[in-house]
Amino acid sequence: MDKEKLIQEAYLVSHKIEENGNFPNNPNFPLMIYKGALLIHPDDTADVIKKVFAKNGYTNAWVDGIFDYQHYHSNTHEVMGVFCGKADVQFGGEHGVCIELDKGDVVVIPVGVAHMKLNSTEDFTVVGAYPNGAEYNMKYGKPEERPEADEDIAKVKNPDNDPVYGTKGHLFECWYNQNCANV
Repeated sequence: MDKEKLIQEAYLVSHKIEENGNFPNNPNFPLMIYKGALLIHPDDTADVIKKVFAKNGYTNAWVDGIFDYQHYHSNTHEVMGVFCGKADVQFGGEHGVCIELDKGDVVVIPVGVAHMKLNSTEDFTVVGAYPNGAEYNMKYGKPEERPEADEDIAKVKNPDNDPVYGTKGHLFECWYNQNCANV
């Protein structure tokens, strides 16, 4: 894999996602979308995205779509790279923000932020992974989940690296230095 040809300088879109009903979301860390971060070539497989993420400490990877119901993880952050197709994905619960994700985009989802696919092309495929290979849990926005979920969210540490750019990148600007233009 020629990393220099695969990884591009992305256009960053970020959104601070406030609590929304039974979804805790995460007002401390913005959702970050790296538009056009990966230049996926026609002969590439999803493994090229897995390798980028793994090199930067994001493992326990999977290849699939995004669930078409609201859910979140209370025990880990998540990264997704779009391998193929495009989709409208809602982040933050029922009244959250809708983002169009396209081939080559990467989205960094802070712990606690709800997400669901609203619609997509038939070929929409993402690679998902977690900092340090965390085993993610599934939460669905049920009221009884909140006390434990809030405790879990408070314990999650920041990732060591940006999932695309490693020791540099938007994650450090936005999450560590709080120097991120939020939409």
